[in-house]
This record gives sequence, C-alpha cells and structure tokens, in this order.
Amino acid sequence: MLIAVFIIGYLLIALEEFTHISKSAIALITGVGCWTVLYLTHGGDHLGHELINHLGEVSGILFFLIGAMTIVELIDAHDGFDIIVSSIKTSNKKMLALIIVLLAFFLSAILDNLTTTIVLISIFLKIIQDPKEKIIYASLIVVSANAGGVWSPIGDVTTTMLWMGNQITTATIIKSTFIASLVSVIIPFAALAFQLKGSIPAISSEHENNSQRSSYANMFFIAGIAALLFVPVFKSITGLPPFMGMLLAMGMIWLLSELIDKRKDEEEKQLTSINHVLKKIDTPSILFFLGILLAVSALSTAGYLNTFSNILSDYTKSLNNITMILGISSAVVDNVPLMAAAQNMYDLTTYPTDHPFWLMLAYTTGTGGSLLIIGSAAGVAAMGLTKINFGWYLKNVSFWVLLGYLAGWLLLSMTLGS
Repeated sequence: MLIAVFIIGYLLIALEEFTHISKSAIALITGVGCWTVLYLTHGGDHLGHELINHLGEVSGILFFLIGAMTIVELIDAHDGFDIIVSSIKTSNKKMLALIIVLLAFFLSAILDNLTTTIVLISIFLKIIQDPKEKIIYASLIVVSANAGGVWSPIGDVTTTMLWMGNQITTATIIKSTFIASLVSVIIPFAALAFQLKGSIPAISSEHENNSQRSSYANMFFIAGIAALLFVPVFKSITGLPPFMGMLLAMGMIWLLSELIDKRKDEEEKQLTSINHVLKKIDTPSILFFLGILLAVSALSTAGYLNTFSNILSDYTKSLNNITMILGISSAVVDNVPLMAAAQNMYDLTTYPTDHPFWLMLAYTTGTGGSLLIIGSAAGVAAMGLTKINFGWYLKNVSFWVLLGYLAGWLLLSMTLGS
C-alpha cells in the first residue's frame, strides 16, 4: 500500500504538464499519505520518533535552501549580480554555455551544488531572454553543479555523508573522481550546446543602468559570496550542520541590508527590504521538496530501501554494478536516504576508508540525480527558478546525461579497478 501511494504520487508529479495540477500539492499529499499508511499498517510509538528524526533532517535541508535563496535575492535586490553580467563579454551562446558550465562545475565544489545552481541561474536569467534557451542553460547548470559537487567533500550532501562517516578522505575523493565527474558533463554539454545558435542580443546598456541604481552593488556582491563561502568554513570549525552556517550567513547579510536601508527613502527601501525579498522566494518548490523527502523517509523507515539494497546484493556481486544501479535509482528516490541505506548495508570493516566502493558510490549518487530534473536539490531549485518541465527534461536532457553518467562510471571503474 505504501509503495502504491508513492508510485501514484510520483506519476502524478511526472505528468504535471498533462494534468496541470501543481506538483507541490501532489508532493505534500504523497508525503503525508505515505506516513499515514505507515502509521495505520505498522503503528507503534517508535514511528513518531522516527518521523520527528526525519523531519529534523528534512528541515535542515529546507532551511539551507531558504537561507541560500534569501541571500541570493538580497544580492540581486541590490544589483549585485549585474557586476558578473557586465563582465561577461562574449555574445556567442555556445561560448556562454561553456563559461556557465565551467563556473558551475568548479564553484559547486567550493560552495555546494544547490547554492551554485541558485546563484548561476539568477545570473544568467539577466542575460538570456528566450524561454527555451533559459531551460537549456538551467539544465546545463544542474548537470554541471551536481557533477562538480562529487569531487569535493563539501560539494554534495552524499559526498559529505561519506566524508563525515570516514568512508572517504578529501585528497582521495578529489584525485579519484575529478576526471570522471568532468567526463559526465562533457557529453550533455556537447548535445545541449549544439542547440544554441547565434548571438545574445545586446543588453549591456540596460545592465549598466541597472548598476547605477544601487551604489552598494559591489559591497553586496562581495559580502553575499563571502557569506556563502563562510558556510563550509563554519561547519568545519564548529561541526554544526550546514544549515546553521547558512542561517547565520543569511542573518549577517540581512543585517547589512537593514543598516544600508536606513539611508534610503521609503520608495527605494521597499524594493530591497527583507519583506519584499522573502516574497520572491519560490515557496511552492520548497514545499515540493518537503513532500518528496517526507515520502522517501517513509520508505526508508518501512525498510524498503534496505530491502532494495539486499536485492541488489543478491542480484549481482559486482560492486561496480551495485553503485551504478544505486546512482540511477537516486534520480527517482532521493540520494540522501539511499546513501544512508548503503552506509548501513556496507560497513568500514568490509570496505575500509577510501575503498573503491565508496568512491564509486560518491560518483554515482552525486551525478545520478541529474538523470531526472527532480532527482536532486539543484534540479528542484532550477524547476522553481526557470519553470523547467519534467517531461521536457526527460525528453531532451536525460538521455545525454545517462550517456555522460555511464562514460564517467566506465572510466572510474577502469581507473579504480574494483
């Protein structure tokens, strides 16, 4: 029954373009429905504690997302991103795609794939006007940011889980997965960039005027990026979850905005006030994420994810095949509980730190989420910011991502020799 509720909800989300029913509403109903079925069929006080524990983990992701979105919107409200827009000199659409892909790939390793996606999409939305090209660029950002997050211990949630669990070390994950992650991006980049033709219409004068609207553009851009960079530093120093650092960073940028707004007149202040900024945050996407994660946590609590891992082990003894299948599964079922299940299934006694299995798992669960637009936090954020359609992504992007995913997986398999 639980599986049926999840599958029906997932299908309705996937068919949003045909049903015209909000995916966020379906996700919330699915999440609550899964837990309701679990309570009715299993019962017990322990489920209440499990729900609270899962909700704590989910809330951390959601608060991280809200904090990142708020910082980005505050930078944008003060015209901070116009600095980058004006510094991009190329008018060739393919060259712009290359620049954005490289930025996403390397920036996500420093920040994380979610924050990188939000920042870069906010930037290119100021440059690209054509609706179809917007979703092509956004798709490239999602694929590149997810791949870039693989080779850094702080670039993706699943890689961080392995790092904190002592399954991988920083130097080894960078050395082992960097090339494979880059290969996984090249194929979808070549396929999607081929569709981009011509040059970008001249927009420099418009953005020069925009920059003049705020004399604090430079300050907010530097402060905002520094605040985002501060998040992994804060986590390393304190050991607190990443969302705590993000909330602190958000509070600091909020305070800076408040101090500056005191010098403005009322009309100008309204455009940069926190009340105005918070209205621009994509709340439906946040609620969608909440529903999906609640549904997946119900599957995890019911033991279905561990059962799935056991079936994989019975089906194939090849660790490479297991990691490949888990990676593809992470496009459908969130990679965080999948990683948690894998960490419980395979311990450090059997597979010690930096074993090829953990390195392969980091690659597959990190890049596998790009196979579907709802397979990663970065993809969900991109859906909200650019209105990418699930069906369009499946038809135009997923195949090329799969080819890149398999190419990187084959390269990593040969390199690690496991």
